[in-house]
Amino acid sequence: MSHLYLFASAFATVFLLGFQQKNVHGNHYLAAIVTSIGIGAAQIFLWRLVPQANASEIVATLCGGPAGICAAMWLHPKFIKRMEGK
Repeated sequence: MSHLYLFASAFATVFLLGFQQKNVHGNHYLAAIVTSIGIGAAQIFLWRLVPQANASEIVATLCGGPAGICAAMWLHPKFIKRMEGK
């Protein structure tokens, strides 16, 4: 189960960082505020898990990042269009 938690927390951290970058670039202030809170929560969770991670758990953590950034890049434009009613 710790593999899944590590993957998910790394995914969430990198996803939210990527989403945040697009929010800042697009001047989406409210989304940036909400995303910042999520980044903090995801990082706290990740930081609590990583110190006890073994080698395979570290691999799971490292796989979460690339999946997270690709998901953020794909989802952000769709999310913003929906929020703006386009």
